[in-house]
Amino acid sequence: MFSKETTAFLQDLKADNTRAWFTQNKARYTSHVKDAAKAFCDDLTPRLAVQYNTDVTAKIFRIHRDLRFSKDKTPYNTHVHISLSDAATGAAWMFGLQPGELVIGYGLFAFDKQRLARWRDVVAGPAGDTLSDLIQEAQNAGLRLSEPDLKRVPSPHPADHQNAILLRQKGIAVWQDGLALVQAMGATAGAEISHALRVFDPIRNWMVEHLPA
Repeated sequence: MFSKETTAFLQDLKADNTRAWFTQNKARYTSHVKDAAKAFCDDLTPRLAVQYNTDVTAKIFRIHRDLRFSKDKTPYNTHVHISLSDAATGAAWMFGLQPGELVIGYGLFAFDKQRLARWRDVVAGPAGDTLSDLIQEAQNAGLRLSEPDLKRVPSPHPADHQNAILLRQKGIAVWQDGLALVQAMGATAGAEISHALRVFDPIRNWMVEHLPA
């Protein structure tokens, strides 16, 4: 499971993000990041499957950065990112851990073409009004919605549509920042995070009803 050694490794990697340093400290990475992330997922995944009566698949993102199109050539990520896909909606619960910061989320970054068309049809109507209310309640509780992908409302919807922000989205993701790092540490982390993820239940329930996979 994750521990103070996990964040210490990530902090040290941030200070010296080189292949030479990583090679010298690979045993720390394997024990406190790679194996810890797998243990965390092995505990959390079945909890979510039971909690939501759905199939859940965990993905641990690679520590190696994709440098092909990046001006920043530092080779390694200094965070742990995990997604836990939700078969009922096609969305995912998300988990991000780095020194001094723990973030969780729920959603889908980009709909495919067919689902994007469905999304726009749904949020243009009464179900979109419901979702707007749910998102407002979430924001009032301190959650944040990812910024819209489009600058303008897509046709044929009017620019002043009451659900314009939703229509400008090409995906939907809601986040909770500023969780205590201790929630992700030790043997109780799976239980702590599965409970914390319930904050996204209203959004997920809306997706189950109006935009299932």
